[in-house]
Amino acid sequence: ASLSSPRLPLPCRAGPCPRPAPGKAQQGLKEQYRLGSLLGRGGFGSVFAATRLSDGAPVAIKRVPRNRVRHWGELPDGTSAPLEIVLLAKVSTGFPGVVQLLEWLELPNYIVMVLERPERCQDLQHFIRARRFLPEEEARGLFRQVLEAVRHCTSCGVLHRDIKPENILVDLATGQAKLIDFGCGTYLQDTVYTHFAGTRSYSPPEWNDFGWYHGEAATIWSLGILLHQMVCGEHPFRRGWNLSWGQLSLPQRLSQECKDLIRWCLSVNSLDRPTLEDLFCDPWGESHRHTLMQGPGKFQLHTCLGNQKQRNPRAFCAACVAAQGSWDGNTQPLCWS
Repeated sequence: ASLSSPRLPLPCRAGPCPRPAPGKAQQGLKEQYRLGSLLGRGGFGSVFAATRLSDGAPVAIKRVPRNRVRHWGELPDGTSAPLEIVLLAKVSTGFPGVVQLLEWLELPNYIVMVLERPERCQDLQHFIRARRFLPEEEARGLFRQVLEAVRHCTSCGVLHRDIKPENILVDLATGQAKLIDFGCGTYLQDTVYTHFAGTRSYSPPEWNDFGWYHGEAATIWSLGILLHQMVCGEHPFRRGWNLSWGQLSLPQRLSQECKDLIRWCLSVNSLDRPTLEDLFCDPWGESHRHTLMQGPGKFQLHTCLGNQKQRNPRAFCAACVAAQGSWDGNTQPLCWS
């Protein structure tokens, strides 16, 4: 992948890209970006803050050892690339709720990705921890954005497989959420998956019991865990709660609609879980408030009443669509401010 067009997302590139020699590619990277602090490190690579020298734009540079790349695919121009890059190219269409891949290159020992980075952002895990838990109104807006991001990925034929707070970035200036880290992702399929990738504590019961899962049902399970973490401040299954014991206990302060939605998503039988479109129609999210942050620690609530009568999942105002998303679950993310 060439370094000649750093502002152009991969899907917009036409025709094969001339591949520079490794030494020239690495030198070109140093000439076009100033590397900053380490943002996160994990089993699959490291992510660094960086600045694009041509215009001062903040970016993130993810570096993955070549020997850790297990799956490869093909870009539209025929270039062979790690599957994570192929998936990012599919979803990097300018949609605001998914991190945009700006460019990538292949070095002798590493795969390097240059990704967009909001100037002041924080992963959702740290965002929640700073507040212990999120009020329902705030959680509702962020959760809606994540749903929009998942729907976008679905429309692009991509299954993320690692939805969790660490993989959702919140832009502290705008309230925009972004889905990040497609390192565990794969192509979407209607048939069952018999290989698990992602975070074990988010794996659905059918995988643990039978060794298979459907993409949408497993995604809904992880979304139920995510919503629980937002409004309760902790993972629902980290305190010894066994799935066979029965109904999940939830705080009395939560609305009945919120409790019902969490329990619906966390149905042990995958056939009992809602579909993604069901979540857009659910009463808890249908009459919702979208939270916009203005300035450090300040919030402005925008109220939007959806089409409650017809339960149209797309009947919400433009201000409520202006977000979605997540940073890299294969790393241990830090605050990006």
